[in-house]
Amino acid sequence: RRTVRQYNHSSGAHILGDVAEVSKSDIENDDYYIAGDFIGKLGVERSYEKQLRGEKGVEILLRDARGRIQGRYMNGKFDKASVPGKDLKLSLDINLQQLGERLLEGKIGSIVAIEPSTGEVLCLVSSPTYDPHLMIGRDRGKNHLALARDPWKPLLNRAIMGAYPPGSTFKTTQALTFLQEGIITTSTPFPCSHGFVFRGLRVGCHAHGSPLPLIPAIATSCNGYFCWGLYYMIGARQKYGTVQKAMDTWRDYMVSMGFGYPLEIDLPGEKRGMIPNSKYYDKAYRGSWNGLTIISIAIGQGEVTATPLQIANLGATIANRGYYVTPHVVKEVSGEPLDTVYSQRHYTMVNKDHYEEVVQGMRSAVLGGTCRMANLPDIEVCGKTGTAQNRGKDHSAFMGFAPMNDPKIAIAVYVENGGWGATYGVPIGRLMIEQYLKGKLSPEDEAMATEIQNRRIDYGLQER
Repeated sequence: RRTVRQYNHSSGAHILGDVAEVSKSDIENDDYYIAGDFIGKLGVERSYEKQLRGEKGVEILLRDARGRIQGRYMNGKFDKASVPGKDLKLSLDINLQQLGERLLEGKIGSIVAIEPSTGEVLCLVSSPTYDPHLMIGRDRGKNHLALARDPWKPLLNRAIMGAYPPGSTFKTTQALTFLQEGIITTSTPFPCSHGFVFRGLRVGCHAHGSPLPLIPAIATSCNGYFCWGLYYMIGARQKYGTVQKAMDTWRDYMVSMGFGYPLEIDLPGEKRGMIPNSKYYDKAYRGSWNGLTIISIAIGQGEVTATPLQIANLGATIANRGYYVTPHVVKEVSGEPLDTVYSQRHYTMVNKDHYEEVVQGMRSAVLGGTCRMANLPDIEVCGKTGTAQNRGKDHSAFMGFAPMNDPKIAIAVYVENGGWGATYGVPIGRLMIEQYLKGKLSPEDEAMATEIQNRRIDYGLQER
């Protein structure tokens, strides 16, 4: 008996996971295992352990008084042949995965790409990462300990375990909610005096035209616009009766779009992120709060957090004009059908027509707004930047999909302390979309990829 693992590539460690000897609790939880057996510990190895492990064989032998084998009991009537584990086929594009890992060298962050129509994960990058070869052989224990002690936390799968403020990528969810609830139409204008300024409260914004309607507000990533939208929704007493009812209506929209709970990807350890409700704010503010108190959630700040997977799934939902399929990394299991969980469509609370309007805003962001660097000459890219405020330097984010009317890839990029969304998020998103749809980068974009790869962000940690 032996368990063998070999890796054709040095990529995808967080997805593949690893195997190690069973623990005492593993044996207690499943009578399949005995001491010395191996079990999947992380990644696909853990979530598909039962398919991968196969079935043990049984051989009952006769021995004499001196312990010598004398043959098979009842001529092998009760023997059972072992059954090998099942083959898994993953949905990953290895070239895309490798490019993503390369672009995030020297940075902490994540890139997640999904095929919108199927929910299949095309890449799931968490940086820093490690070589999966470190987790096989005699040195596994020593290597695992070193990785666990590394201040960069390479064992943490940030793509599904990192809960971050989604920043301006979240404005798309607000636009959809306000449209569906009738708080705005696409022609509703709101002012932006270098931000949202009202009753002594100020939420800053960069310079752009004012007042402006929805599509330019998405294109320029106007903070003022979405703050006004939330203020009017939470304060709509005639429509909702109370701020609590308005707040919980808002929350229900966010949950329908895949936020606030795990998406149930077929990998262990996924975090849920945070979408507050009225009870949360009643407790925090002793029942005395209003739209101004919580205004920062309109721009993906404040109490709101999401995983890079959830942000990529938002991109897939917009690409599909209103539904998503649960993201998954396993495409096929030999000899058995894939769980139907990974083929069902989850529709949001928003009409398809409103998604078309947000798509126009995201296309405008690429053509002449905050995502201009994502513009590819012969691919209609739709995108939304995110610059998420942080105690230190802002996080850089991007969420988008392409092509606009026949989406093949939806993507989220998140670089911790990367600054403006346009600094890292947008160019990385552009390169990943180009690589997937064209199969390679142009010479100019290959040079850009090398330049980004060589950039390092100072996190105050020891150099890796």
